[in-house]
Amino acid sequence: MNKATTDVFMQEYFASGVTGDTFFMGVPVLKCPLDLWVLQEIIWETKPTLVIETGTAYGGSALWMASILEQLGDGSVLSIDASLQVRLPMHRRIEYLERSSIDQTVTGILTVVDPRQGRRWMVILDSDHSKQHVLKELELYASLVTPGNYLIVEDTCISESIFPEKLPGPAEALAEWLPKHPEFEVDRSREKFGVTWNPGGYLRRQ
Repeated sequence: MNKATTDVFMQEYFASGVTGDTFFMGVPVLKCPLDLWVLQEIIWETKPTLVIETGTAYGGSALWMASILEQLGDGSVLSIDASLQVRLPMHRRIEYLERSSIDQTVTGILTVVDPRQGRRWMVILDSDHSKQHVLKELELYASLVTPGNYLIVEDTCISESIFPEKLPGPAEALAEWLPKHPEFEVDRSREKFGVTWNPGGYLRRQ
């Protein structure tokens, strides 16, 4: 699918309001269903012992990932947000942390959440989408991703035609950061459905 067609689809998708009307087990999920499908494929293939998610919102994506990990019989989700909702879905594989995702003390907490040897860590950045915030998150979290696992920079679809008021955003942050980090490569195979909110944002660590 070419970019022009994708842009038109996403403009219509966001304008329809369906983003706020998508649920998993009754909990709102603010993600494209196609990206959710890709996410479960990645989790099933890489079997992370810890998924670090910045940006909790309603907790729907955390619940989605925890449910997949439950089927695998291992792993947990740490969802970080500066202001957590009063009611969030509870699951034995989810831990919530109310703190800014760029608070540097978070890295110390992470070793307590998953202290094991041979850990497999995955990171999803989906909080404040401003360029400077995403750059700070990349510097703080990218090194935590273990070889063979994924760093996902969400909402790189933000562009002149989609939410231009939010520019510069995640795509601009990634364009500045990625050339300095050859240990990560963009995995375009994760964009196989032709529409993704994260174009160029699926990064695999070598």
